[in-house]
Amino acid sequence: MKRLLLGLAALVALAACSKSEDKPPEVVRPVLSVVVEPRTTQTFGFAGSVEPQVSADLAFRLLGRVVSREVKVGDIVSKGTTIAALDPTALELAVQAAKAELSNAQAQFANAAASEERQRQLLTSANTSQSVFDAAQQARKAAEASVERAKASLAKAQEQLGYARLFSDFDGVVTAVGAEVGQTVSPGQTVVTVARSDPREAVVDIPDQLTGDLSAGTPFQVILQSLPTIRTEAKLREIAPQSEGSTRTRRVKLTLTDPPQAFRLGSTVTATRMTKVVPTIELPISALLEKDGSEKVWIVDPKTSSVSARDIKVARKAGGTFTVAEGLEAGMRVVAAGVHSLVDGQKVKVPEGGAS
Repeated sequence: MKRLLLGLAALVALAACSKSEDKPPEVVRPVLSVVVEPRTTQTFGFAGSVEPQVSADLAFRLLGRVVSREVKVGDIVSKGTTIAALDPTALELAVQAAKAELSNAQAQFANAAASEERQRQLLTSANTSQSVFDAAQQARKAAEASVERAKASLAKAQEQLGYARLFSDFDGVVTAVGAEVGQTVSPGQTVVTVARSDPREAVVDIPDQLTGDLSAGTPFQVILQSLPTIRTEAKLREIAPQSEGSTRTRRVKLTLTDPPQAFRLGSTVTATRMTKVVPTIELPISALLEKDGSEKVWIVDPKTSSVSARDIKVARKAGGTFTVAEGLEAGMRVVAAGVHSLVDGQKVKVPEGGAS
């Protein structure tokens, strides 16, 4: 009897072990997740370049042949330093001719003045008529006018000779050259372009639809594309009054505030601007579950560490994200990947930090 009881106990134990083995332990699955945080600001970035705020195209005022050009692109020039020169031969000859004309006019004036003085003395002693004296006086005045005219001609010739030398009215850097030595240039034809090294500005093209709230003084942050860690602040100085026909963008000029030396003229930059927007919820497209004509996401319950499907309404999809119109609230944790292999009530594990 005792042996029979022991056998029954063993059978009961085996049956219990069999039932325990038939029910596998519940698997807790680690998932990637994100916490819903409505976006209240949006950052826009626009590519552009660093350009001088003040730049001048220097040109001769005269027609002539260039005999020297002392600078090239990138050279630093000082105010008043000769940059280029025309052949001065013809201009120097004009100055000599004007000097000779002045000497001749002065000699004629001296002769006319002496003649007038003699006629005055003769008139005093009644040895000449009034008409002769008047004629001498008129000749002296005409000679005097000739002297003034000759002086003006000499001054003009000397001024023209000065125009054979080209110089900058300010310190700056050469950004372009438009004529070579030996070339004949016309009046007003650009020979050298000089730009002030400061102040510098970022010039960018912004789509017309994003310029509605822009005004003078609007702040921007400007980042150097070659070294993104180098950045500076800027303020809007000028915006084009109308958009460009083909691109529908407006040219915007931003004055850089104390830019580092790395912001050299011609450097490529990105101008960024942060604006407030209506709060919106954006999630990665991998979090969206589309099933049976409905759109859902998996919500993680922080108390039970389980997931449940929630119906949502998608406003739009763009690239790798989608915008939620209805169905979610701030603070909810949403599964961000592997949404097709989950079931309602499944236990999940959220890695340290919330997402990974």
